[in-house]
Amino acid sequence: MPEIATAPAPVAGAVNAWFRKSARPLPWREPGCSPWGIVVSEFMLQQTPVARVLPQWQAWLERWPTPASLAAVPSGEAVRAWNRLGYPRRALWLHACAVTIAEQHGGVVPADVDELLALPGIGPYTARAVAAFAYGIRVPVVDTNVRRVLARAIDGRAEPAPPAAARDLAAMSAQLPADATEARVFNAAAMELGAVVCTARAPRCDECPIAAVCAWRAAGYPAYDGPRRAAQKKYEGSDRQVRGLIMRELRAAHIPVTDAELAGLWPDAAQLTRALDGLLADGLAVAADGGYTLP
Repeated sequence: MPEIATAPAPVAGAVNAWFRKSARPLPWREPGCSPWGIVVSEFMLQQTPVARVLPQWQAWLERWPTPASLAAVPSGEAVRAWNRLGYPRRALWLHACAVTIAEQHGGVVPADVDELLALPGIGPYTARAVAAFAYGIRVPVVDTNVRRVLARAIDGRAEPAPPAAARDLAAMSAQLPADATEARVFNAAAMELGAVVCTARAPRCDECPIAAVCAWRAAGYPAYDGPRRAAQKKYEGSDRQVRGLIMRELRAAHIPVTDAELAGLWPDAAQLTRALDGLLADGLAVAADGGYTLP
């Protein structure tokens, strides 16, 4: 596990104090939330705003309150319930994760980072988030918001460099309090600060609890001049949009959807075929009885 380092008090202490007063009241932060509820929240929150996740998370946990309850249904039911959260492969991975937890861990979400990393659909960020937020284990948790906060407050840069796991984990470890409880709070607090105050396009520095020690502010807010990640392609007219249209049709149907029915969804037949082939290859759709269904 990452080395323990004591955080500079002005950063972790101030951010934690702010978080305890100002954090959004999210259900997966409540003391009674199960480790499985935290797993579900982490899958859903990937590239999806909190406002869209909240009703879906609540409905999901009401229907499948344990990994075993989700594992007991076909994966297509998970895809259907995912509705329009986007990136529906996350639903397949979450179902596969539930099956593995049920079969290999007695239905209990593991606490160990390495065991979490071995689960389907769980990468370095999610494994550490579950270990930290579900079990209070002292590990650094780094998402886009945390990277931006550290880049500005500690390094004096307007934006973080492109992600690099070893570097980013080391940077967060250097700020993480030695006390496990305070470390858990700081992981969540740094994310919250980046999400609602130290935002990418319009940071609210006058509300920031660490404005007085922010290196970027002290330097006069220099513009970022480092390497950038490639911009995401436009959604309108993309294969992603066509895949979404097909998935919407499959979720709404309880019998196979035919090629003729799909043909009316999009005018470009070649793009429609490419999108459908991609869904079949990803396991999000299956051929059945002269048409296509959810898995």
